Amino acid sequence: MKCKITRNAAKKLSEVLAQEADQEQKLRVYVTHRHGNHAHYGLTLDKPTDRDVVVSTDKGIDVILEQDEPLLDGVVIDYLYLPREGYVITNPSKGNTGDH
Repeated sequence: MKCKITRNAAKKLSEVLAQEADQEQKLRVYVTHRHGNHAHYGLTLDKPTDRDVVVSTDKGIDVILEQDEPLLDGVVIDYLYLPREGYVITNPSKGNTGDH
């Protein structure tokens, strides 16, 4: 499975992870809901289970993905400042280039 984190997102996520008291917690990307052939995603801090895979990114942040969820393979985590500040998770490899 693959996961990419942009430079903006890595900066914000590193700040969040540095403040976390439980250093065993990792970033989890999960499907909040799906329709048609794409999904919408959420982020949380969590610990991996036996149903998960931990993906190491080139930004030094490990991400937990549910191994049996094909819509998670190829997710991209970004952090945008405009038009509204916050995380944006897409999966271009599955044709999902943004929420609608």
